[in-house]
Amino acid sequence: MAKEKNEWWEWMKALLIAVGLAAIIRYFLFAPIVVDGLSMMPTLHNGDRMIVSKLGEPERFDIVVFHAPEQKDYIKRVIGLPGDKIEYKNDTLYVNGKAFKEPYLKEYKDQVSDGPLTEDFSLKDIIDRETVPKGQIFVMGDNRRFSKDSRHIGTVPFEEVIGDTKFIYWPVKDMGVVE
Repeated sequence: MAKEKNEWWEWMKALLIAVGLAAIIRYFLFAPIVVDGLSMMPTLHNGDRMIVSKLGEPERFDIVVFHAPEQKDYIKRVIGLPGDKIEYKNDTLYVNGKAFKEPYLKEYKDQVSDGPLTEDFSLKDIIDRETVPKGQIFVMGDNRRFSKDSRHIGTVPFEEVIGDTKFIYWPVKDMGVVE
């Protein structure tokens, strides 16, 4: 009888440890997310399932998940970091006066025939500041014509960022690292 009770207790301890570790990993390190909408097309598709890493600070061109003002989580690409001057001219991104290529937009740019994919703007036009404020980032969806992003909601404070995501795990045909 004592042996059965001891074995039961060992199983319970193992189960409690497993549940505790899973909770810690999900809350502090990694979490799953489902892409909802078309704002990151063609890079990400509605229904893609991804892993969000909660480690480290976002870097330029990372895809991040954050709490948006509408009490909803958004997934967008980091375009500007604190102190950056952001500008779009002739469908080209300029950060601190330097032109940047955005290869993840090539597919959409090739399809557009009725004007630019990204309309001209400067950060000053959007948030009435020359640079991205300290502790915040400027984000945009890859589907530039149909994305509610920093052009509409303003810059995103670091404390609203859940983490960055690079890995699709579902559907299986799309599994892998995204650029």
